[in-house]
Amino acid sequence: MLPLIRSRSRDLWRYSVANEHGVQMLDGAALLEQAIRHPQSLNIYGVVEPTPDETYKVAHKALASAIRVIARADDSAGIIGDACRQLIDLHAQAAAQATVSPTKLADWIFDFHFDDQVDYFELDPVAYAPALGPKGLDRLRARVDALRGEIPPHDPDDRLAHYDHREFLVRWFDKRFAVLDRDFEAIIHTHLRDGRVAAWYEDVAAAFEEIGEIDLAIDWSEQATLFEHGHQSQQAARRWQRLLEQHRPQDLPDAVRVVFGRWPSAGAGARVIETSGAGLIPDVQETLLSRPAELIRFQLETMADPRLAWETATRLEIEDDRLWADLAAAYLAIDPIAAISVQLRLVEGSLVEANTRRYRPAARELAAIKRSAAAAGDEALALVNGAIGELRERYRRRPSLIAALDRARLG
Repeated sequence: MLPLIRSRSRDLWRYSVANEHGVQMLDGAALLEQAIRHPQSLNIYGVVEPTPDETYKVAHKALASAIRVIARADDSAGIIGDACRQLIDLHAQAAAQATVSPTKLADWIFDFHFDDQVDYFELDPVAYAPALGPKGLDRLRARVDALRGEIPPHDPDDRLAHYDHREFLVRWFDKRFAVLDRDFEAIIHTHLRDGRVAAWYEDVAAAFEEIGEIDLAIDWSEQATLFEHGHQSQQAARRWQRLLEQHRPQDLPDAVRVVFGRWPSAGAGARVIETSGAGLIPDVQETLLSRPAELIRFQLETMADPRLAWETATRLEIEDDRLWADLAAAYLAIDPIAAISVQLRLVEGSLVEANTRRYRPAARELAAIKRSAAAAGDEALALVNGAIGELRERYRRRPSLIAALDRARLG
Protein backbone atom coordinates (compact mmCIF):
# COMPACT_ATOMS: atom_id res chain seq x y z
CA MET A 1 0.00 0.00 0.00
CA LEU A 2 2.90 2.40 0.59
CA PRO A 3 3.30 3.34 -3.12
CA LEU A 4 -0.36 4.40 -3.05
CA ILE A 5 0.43 6.86 -0.24
CA ARG A 6 3.83 8.16 -1.26
CA SER A 7 4.52 10.54 -4.12
CA ARG A 8 7.66 11.90 -5.73
CA SER A 9 5.68 14.24 -7.94
CA ARG A 10 6.75 17.86 -7.97
CA ASP A 11 3.32 18.87 -9.21
CA LEU A 12 1.28 18.24 -6.06
CA TRP A 13 0.85 21.99 -5.83
CA ARG A 14 -1.51 21.62 -8.77
CA TYR A 15 -5.12 21.11 -7.73
CA SER A 16 -5.89 18.30 -10.19
CA VAL A 17 -2.69 16.37 -9.47
CA ALA A 18 -3.26 16.62 -5.71
CA ASN A 19 -6.85 15.41 -6.04
CA GLU A 20 -5.81 12.47 -8.21
CA HIS A 21 -3.18 11.43 -5.69
CA GLY A 22 -5.64 11.94 -2.83
CA VAL A 23 -8.01 9.41 -4.37
CA GLN A 24 -5.10 7.01 -4.67
CA MET A 25 -4.28 7.57 -0.99
CA LEU A 26 -7.85 6.70 -0.05
CA ASP A 27 -7.39 3.41 -1.92
CA GLY A 28 -4.28 2.80 0.14
CA ALA A 29 -6.13 3.55 3.37
CA ALA A 30 -8.85 1.08 2.37
CA LEU A 31 -6.20 -1.59 1.83
CA LEU A 32 -4.70 -0.89 5.25
CA GLU A 33 -8.14 -1.14 6.84
CA GLN A 34 -8.57 -4.52 5.18
CA ALA A 35 -5.23 -5.64 6.62
CA ILE A 36 -6.31 -4.59 10.12
CA ARG A 37 -9.83 -6.02 10.12
CA HIS A 38 -9.58 -8.97 7.76
CA PRO A 39 -5.88 -9.77 7.23
CA GLN A 40 -6.64 -13.22 5.85
CA SER A 41 -8.54 -11.64 2.95
CA LEU A 42 -5.28 -10.21 1.56
CA ASN A 43 -4.61 -13.65 0.11
CA ILE A 44 -6.63 -12.61 -2.93
CA TYR A 45 -3.81 -10.18 -3.77
CA GLY A 46 -1.20 -12.89 -3.32
CA VAL A 47 -0.17 -11.37 0.01
CA VAL A 48 0.72 -13.64 2.92
CA GLU A 49 -1.45 -12.79 5.94
CA PRO A 50 0.51 -10.12 7.86
CA THR A 51 1.09 -10.20 11.58
CA PRO A 52 -0.28 -7.31 13.68
CA ASP A 53 3.25 -6.02 14.15
CA GLU A 54 3.87 -6.00 10.40
CA THR A 55 0.62 -4.19 9.79
CA TYR A 56 1.48 -1.58 12.41
CA LYS A 57 4.87 -0.92 10.84
CA VAL A 58 3.21 -0.31 7.48
CA ALA A 59 0.58 1.93 9.09
CA HIS A 60 3.32 3.92 10.82
CA LYS A 61 5.27 4.43 7.59
CA ALA A 62 2.09 5.26 5.68
CA LEU A 63 1.08 7.98 8.13
CA ALA A 64 4.53 9.55 8.07
CA SER A 65 4.50 9.55 4.27
CA ALA A 66 1.01 11.03 4.15
CA ILE A 67 2.05 13.95 6.34
CA ARG A 68 4.99 14.64 4.01
CA VAL A 69 2.61 14.55 1.04
CA ILE A 70 0.04 16.97 2.43
CA ALA A 71 2.79 19.38 3.47
CA ARG A 72 3.57 20.10 -0.20
CA ALA A 73 0.16 19.60 -1.82
CA ASP A 74 -2.72 21.85 -2.76
CA ASP A 75 -5.39 20.08 -0.74
CA SER A 76 -8.12 22.65 -1.36
CA ALA A 77 -10.58 19.83 -2.05
CA GLY A 78 -9.67 18.10 1.23
CA ILE A 79 -9.16 14.65 -0.31
CA ILE A 80 -5.61 14.21 0.95
CA GLY A 81 -6.70 15.51 4.35
CA ASP A 82 -9.46 12.91 4.46
CA ALA A 83 -6.92 10.21 3.64
CA CYS A 84 -4.62 11.46 6.41
CA ARG A 85 -7.45 11.38 8.95
CA GLN A 86 -8.33 7.84 7.92
CA LEU A 87 -4.70 6.80 8.32
CA ILE A 88 -4.60 8.39 11.77
CA ASP A 89 -7.66 6.37 12.82
CA LEU A 90 -6.21 3.20 11.35
CA HIS A 91 -2.82 3.81 12.98
CA ALA A 92 -4.49 3.80 16.40
CA GLN A 93 -6.33 0.57 15.57
CA ALA A 94 -3.16 -1.08 14.30
CA ALA A 95 -1.26 -0.01 17.42
CA ALA A 96 -3.89 -1.63 19.64
CA GLN A 97 -3.34 -4.97 17.92
CA ALA A 98 0.45 -4.83 17.76
CA THR A 99 3.22 -5.19 20.32
CA VAL A 100 4.14 -1.57 20.89
CA SER A 101 6.07 -0.02 23.76
CA PRO A 102 3.46 2.09 25.63
CA THR A 103 5.96 4.75 26.67
CA LYS A 104 7.50 5.03 23.20
CA LEU A 105 4.05 5.29 21.68
CA ALA A 106 3.12 8.01 24.21
CA ASP A 107 6.23 9.99 23.29
CA TRP A 108 5.49 9.59 19.59
CA ILE A 109 1.88 10.76 20.05
CA PHE A 110 3.05 13.84 21.92
CA ASP A 111 5.92 14.66 19.55
CA PHE A 112 3.66 14.24 16.50
CA HIS A 113 2.11 17.61 17.31
CA PHE A 114 5.43 19.39 17.06
CA ASP A 115 6.35 18.15 13.60
CA ASP A 116 7.85 20.99 11.60
CA GLN A 117 5.93 20.03 8.44
CA VAL A 118 2.25 20.49 9.36
CA ASP A 119 0.06 21.11 12.38
CA TYR A 120 -3.25 20.21 10.75
CA PHE A 121 -4.07 17.15 12.85
CA GLU A 122 -4.43 16.10 16.48
CA LEU A 123 -4.02 12.55 17.75
CA ASP A 124 -6.73 11.35 20.10
CA PRO A 125 -5.61 9.71 23.36
CA VAL A 126 -9.06 8.11 23.60
CA ALA A 127 -8.45 6.24 20.34
CA TYR A 128 -4.93 5.26 21.42
CA ALA A 129 -5.90 4.28 24.99
CA PRO A 130 -6.07 0.51 24.26
CA ALA A 131 -2.53 0.59 22.91
CA LEU A 132 -1.17 2.99 25.52
CA GLY A 133 -2.54 1.25 28.58
CA PRO A 134 -2.07 2.77 32.05
CA LYS A 135 1.69 3.15 31.67
CA GLY A 136 1.51 4.92 28.32
CA LEU A 137 -1.34 7.16 29.43
CA ASP A 138 0.57 8.20 32.54
CA ARG A 139 3.53 9.06 30.34
CA LEU A 140 1.38 11.11 27.95
CA ARG A 141 -0.35 12.96 30.81
CA ALA A 142 3.03 13.81 32.31
CA ARG A 143 4.29 15.29 29.06
CA VAL A 144 1.10 17.34 28.65
CA ASP A 145 1.46 18.65 32.20
CA ALA A 146 5.08 19.58 31.47
CA LEU A 147 3.93 21.45 28.38
CA ARG A 148 1.31 23.24 30.47
CA GLY A 149 4.08 24.53 32.70
CA GLU A 150 5.88 26.04 29.70
CA ILE A 151 2.97 28.32 28.80
CA PRO A 152 3.36 31.81 30.28
CA PRO A 153 0.38 33.23 32.13
CA HIS A 154 -1.82 35.67 30.28
CA ASP A 155 -1.09 39.32 30.86
CA PRO A 156 -4.44 40.90 31.90
CA ASP A 157 -3.27 44.23 30.44
CA ASP A 158 -2.60 42.70 27.01
CA ARG A 159 -5.78 43.10 24.97
CA LEU A 160 -4.39 41.46 21.83
CA ALA A 161 -5.11 37.77 21.35
CA HIS A 162 -1.96 35.74 20.75
CA TYR A 163 -2.17 32.26 19.28
CA ASP A 164 -0.03 29.72 21.10
CA HIS A 165 0.02 26.22 19.64
CA ARG A 166 1.03 24.83 23.01
CA GLU A 167 -2.04 26.29 24.66
CA PHE A 168 -4.26 24.80 21.95
CA LEU A 169 -2.72 21.35 22.42
CA VAL A 170 -3.09 21.41 26.19
CA ARG A 171 -6.74 22.33 25.80
CA TRP A 172 -7.21 19.50 23.26
CA PHE A 173 -5.61 16.88 25.49
CA ASP A 174 -7.53 18.10 28.55
CA LYS A 175 -10.81 17.65 26.66
CA ARG A 176 -9.93 14.18 25.45
CA PHE A 177 -8.60 13.05 28.85
CA ALA A 178 -11.85 14.23 30.42
CA VAL A 179 -13.79 12.02 27.99
CA LEU A 180 -11.40 9.12 28.54
CA ASP A 181 -11.80 9.42 32.32
CA ARG A 182 -15.58 9.82 32.05
CA ASP A 183 -15.19 12.77 34.41
CA PHE A 184 -18.45 14.71 34.13
CA GLU A 185 -17.18 17.88 35.82
CA ALA A 186 -14.02 17.89 33.73
CA ILE A 187 -16.02 17.38 30.54
CA ILE A 188 -18.16 20.41 31.31
CA HIS A 189 -15.18 22.51 32.37
CA THR A 190 -13.01 21.70 29.34
CA HIS A 191 -15.70 21.72 26.66
CA LEU A 192 -17.96 24.55 27.84
CA ARG A 193 -15.05 26.90 28.57
CA ASP A 194 -16.67 30.25 29.43
CA GLY A 195 -19.99 29.34 27.78
CA ARG A 196 -20.02 32.34 25.48
CA VAL A 197 -21.20 30.54 22.34
CA ALA A 198 -23.75 27.83 21.55
CA ALA A 199 -21.15 25.60 19.88
CA TRP A 200 -19.43 25.00 23.21
CA TYR A 201 -22.68 23.78 24.74
CA GLU A 202 -23.00 21.36 21.86
CA ASP A 203 -19.39 20.27 22.42
CA VAL A 204 -20.42 19.21 25.92
CA ALA A 205 -23.39 17.32 24.44
CA ALA A 206 -21.14 15.57 21.93
CA ALA A 207 -18.75 14.49 24.68
CA PHE A 208 -21.56 13.06 26.81
CA GLU A 209 -22.97 11.27 23.78
CA GLU A 210 -19.55 9.78 23.09
CA ILE A 211 -19.42 8.17 26.53
CA GLY A 212 -23.03 6.98 26.35
CA GLU A 213 -24.53 9.48 28.82
CA ILE A 214 -27.51 10.12 26.60
CA ASP A 215 -29.73 11.99 29.06
CA LEU A 216 -26.94 14.49 29.69
CA ALA A 217 -26.25 14.74 25.96
CA ILE A 218 -29.92 15.53 25.34
CA ASP A 219 -29.97 18.13 28.10
CA TRP A 220 -26.87 19.94 26.83
CA SER A 221 -27.95 19.84 23.21
CA GLU A 222 -31.26 21.39 24.27
CA GLN A 223 -29.37 24.14 26.10
CA ALA A 224 -27.31 24.75 22.97
CA THR A 225 -30.49 24.94 20.87
CA LEU A 226 -32.11 27.49 23.16
CA PHE A 227 -28.92 29.51 23.67
CA GLU A 228 -29.58 31.91 20.76
CA HIS A 229 -31.05 31.99 17.25
CA GLY A 230 -27.86 31.77 15.19
CA HIS A 231 -26.48 28.98 13.05
CA GLN A 232 -24.67 27.30 15.96
CA SER A 233 -27.91 26.81 17.86
CA GLN A 234 -29.60 25.64 14.69
CA GLN A 235 -26.85 23.07 14.24
CA ALA A 236 -27.30 21.94 17.85
CA ALA A 237 -31.03 21.56 17.21
CA ARG A 238 -30.27 18.81 14.71
CA ARG A 239 -28.32 16.89 17.35
CA TRP A 240 -31.08 17.44 19.91
CA GLN A 241 -33.76 16.08 17.58
CA ARG A 242 -31.60 13.15 16.48
CA LEU A 243 -30.90 12.11 20.06
CA LEU A 244 -34.57 12.32 20.98
CA GLU A 245 -35.59 10.34 17.90
CA GLN A 246 -33.11 7.60 18.79
CA HIS A 247 -33.55 7.49 22.55
CA ARG A 248 -36.69 9.37 23.69
CA PRO A 249 -39.10 9.43 20.74
CA GLN A 250 -42.00 10.38 23.01
CA ASP A 251 -40.34 13.78 23.57
CA LEU A 252 -39.53 14.42 19.93
CA PRO A 253 -42.79 16.13 18.82
CA ASP A 254 -42.47 18.87 21.44
CA ALA A 255 -38.84 19.49 20.49
CA VAL A 256 -39.71 19.66 16.80
CA ARG A 257 -42.34 22.28 17.50
CA VAL A 258 -39.83 24.31 19.52
CA VAL A 259 -37.33 24.19 16.67
CA PHE A 260 -40.00 25.18 14.15
CA GLY A 261 -40.99 28.13 16.31
CA ARG A 262 -37.40 29.36 16.45
CA TRP A 263 -36.50 28.74 12.80
CA PRO A 264 -39.73 28.52 10.80
CA SER A 265 -39.24 26.97 7.38
CA ALA A 266 -41.03 24.60 5.02
CA GLY A 267 -38.72 21.76 6.06
CA ALA A 268 -39.23 22.38 9.77
CA GLY A 269 -42.97 22.61 9.19
CA ALA A 270 -42.92 19.28 7.39
CA ARG A 271 -41.15 17.81 10.42
CA VAL A 272 -43.92 19.12 12.67
CA ILE A 273 -46.55 17.39 10.57
CA GLU A 274 -44.48 14.22 10.43
CA THR A 275 -44.17 14.00 14.21
CA SER A 276 -47.45 15.58 15.38
CA GLY A 277 -49.93 14.88 12.61
CA ALA A 278 -51.82 16.76 9.91
CA GLY A 279 -54.01 18.51 12.47
CA LEU A 280 -51.29 21.12 12.91
CA ILE A 281 -51.23 22.14 9.23
CA PRO A 282 -53.27 25.35 9.90
CA ASP A 283 -50.90 26.34 12.72
CA VAL A 284 -47.85 25.73 10.54
CA GLN A 285 -49.31 27.82 7.72
CA GLU A 286 -50.11 30.66 10.08
CA THR A 287 -46.55 30.66 11.44
CA LEU A 288 -45.11 30.64 7.92
CA LEU A 289 -47.12 33.68 6.85
CA SER A 290 -44.14 35.79 7.87
CA ARG A 291 -42.00 33.86 5.37
CA PRO A 292 -44.16 33.63 2.23
CA ALA A 293 -41.71 31.62 0.11
CA GLU A 294 -41.48 28.97 2.85
CA LEU A 295 -45.25 28.92 3.18
CA ILE A 296 -45.66 28.27 -0.54
CA ARG A 297 -43.03 25.52 -0.51
CA PHE A 298 -44.80 23.92 2.44
CA GLN A 299 -48.10 24.00 0.55
CA LEU A 300 -46.45 22.60 -2.54
CA GLU A 301 -44.30 19.86 -1.00
CA THR A 302 -45.83 18.84 2.32
CA MET A 303 -49.49 19.55 1.62
CA ALA A 304 -49.04 18.45 -2.02
CA ASP A 305 -51.50 21.15 -3.09
CA PRO A 306 -50.05 22.95 -6.14
CA ARG A 307 -53.31 24.81 -6.75
CA LEU A 308 -53.21 26.40 -3.28
CA ALA A 309 -49.48 27.10 -3.60
CA TRP A 310 -50.03 28.77 -6.97
CA GLU A 311 -52.84 30.92 -5.62
CA THR A 312 -50.72 31.96 -2.64
CA ALA A 313 -47.73 32.83 -4.82
CA THR A 314 -49.92 34.86 -7.18
CA ARG A 315 -51.68 36.68 -4.38
CA LEU A 316 -48.45 37.52 -2.54
CA GLU A 317 -46.62 38.42 -5.78
CA ILE A 318 -43.64 36.19 -5.01
CA GLU A 319 -40.50 36.98 -7.05
CA ASP A 320 -38.48 33.84 -6.30
CA ASP A 321 -37.63 32.37 -9.74
CA ARG A 322 -36.59 28.97 -8.38
CA LEU A 323 -39.84 28.65 -6.48
CA TRP A 324 -41.84 29.68 -9.53
CA ALA A 325 -40.02 27.06 -11.61
CA ASP A 326 -41.06 24.34 -9.15
CA LEU A 327 -44.58 25.71 -9.01
CA ALA A 328 -44.90 25.75 -12.79
CA ALA A 329 -43.70 22.16 -13.07
CA ALA A 330 -46.30 21.05 -10.53
CA TYR A 331 -49.08 23.24 -11.99
CA LEU A 332 -48.60 22.04 -15.55
CA ALA A 333 -51.19 19.29 -15.19
CA ILE A 334 -53.75 21.74 -13.75
CA ASP A 335 -53.42 24.70 -16.12
CA PRO A 336 -50.87 24.14 -18.91
CA ILE A 337 -51.23 27.64 -20.37
CA ALA A 338 -50.57 29.37 -17.05
CA ALA A 339 -47.68 27.07 -16.17
CA ILE A 340 -46.03 27.37 -19.59
CA SER A 341 -46.41 31.15 -19.50
CA VAL A 342 -44.41 31.22 -16.27
CA GLN A 343 -41.78 28.87 -17.67
CA LEU A 344 -41.37 31.07 -20.73
CA ARG A 345 -41.08 34.16 -18.57
CA LEU A 346 -38.30 32.56 -16.54
CA VAL A 347 -36.36 31.59 -19.66
CA GLU A 348 -36.78 35.06 -21.14
CA GLY A 349 -35.59 36.60 -17.88
CA SER A 350 -32.44 34.51 -17.94
CA LEU A 351 -31.58 35.87 -21.40
CA VAL A 352 -31.89 39.58 -20.64
CA GLU A 353 -28.17 39.77 -19.92
CA ALA A 354 -25.92 38.60 -22.75
CA ASN A 355 -24.16 35.48 -21.49
CA THR A 356 -23.09 32.79 -23.94
CA ARG A 357 -22.91 30.18 -21.18
CA ARG A 358 -26.63 30.59 -20.64
CA TYR A 359 -27.70 30.07 -24.25
CA ARG A 360 -27.51 26.30 -24.55
CA PRO A 361 -29.27 25.63 -21.22
CA ALA A 362 -31.99 28.11 -22.25
CA ALA A 363 -32.43 26.32 -25.57
CA ARG A 364 -32.76 22.99 -23.78
CA GLU A 365 -35.37 24.48 -21.43
CA LEU A 366 -37.31 25.88 -24.36
CA ALA A 367 -37.23 22.50 -26.09
CA ALA A 368 -38.62 20.84 -22.96
CA ILE A 369 -41.34 23.50 -22.69
CA LYS A 370 -42.25 22.95 -26.32
CA ARG A 371 -42.64 19.21 -25.75
CA SER A 372 -44.98 19.91 -22.83
CA ALA A 373 -46.90 22.37 -24.95
CA ALA A 374 -47.29 19.85 -27.79
CA ALA A 375 -48.87 17.43 -25.33
CA ALA A 376 -51.15 20.15 -23.95
CA GLY A 377 -52.67 21.21 -27.26
CA ASP A 378 -52.56 23.72 -30.08
CA GLU A 379 -53.07 26.81 -27.92
CA ALA A 380 -50.10 25.99 -25.71
CA LEU A 381 -47.93 25.13 -28.70
CA ALA A 382 -48.80 28.40 -30.40
CA LEU A 383 -47.86 30.25 -27.22
CA VAL A 384 -44.42 28.64 -27.17
CA ASN A 385 -43.77 29.13 -30.86
CA GLY A 386 -44.73 32.77 -30.56
CA ALA A 387 -42.36 33.27 -27.64
CA ILE A 388 -39.50 31.61 -29.54
CA GLY A 389 -40.17 33.83 -32.52
CA GLU A 390 -40.10 36.92 -30.32
CA LEU A 391 -36.79 35.82 -28.80
CA ARG A 392 -35.25 35.30 -32.23
CA GLU A 393 -36.34 38.76 -33.30
CA ARG A 394 -35.33 40.50 -30.09
CA TYR A 395 -31.87 38.91 -29.99
CA ARG A 396 -31.18 38.60 -33.70
CA ARG A 397 -27.78 40.24 -33.12
CA ARG A 398 -26.70 37.49 -30.74
CA PRO A 399 -25.40 34.84 -33.13
CA SER A 400 -24.46 32.41 -30.37
CA LEU A 401 -28.03 32.42 -29.06
CA ILE A 402 -29.52 32.01 -32.54
CA ALA A 403 -27.12 29.11 -33.18
CA ALA A 404 -28.19 27.45 -29.91
CA LEU A 405 -31.85 27.77 -30.92
CA ASP A 406 -31.06 26.34 -34.33
CA ARG A 407 -29.26 23.35 -32.86
CA ALA A 408 -32.29 22.69 -30.67
CA ARG A 409 -34.51 22.98 -33.78
CA LEU A 410 -36.48 25.78 -32.26
CA GLY A 411 -37.59 27.58 -35.44
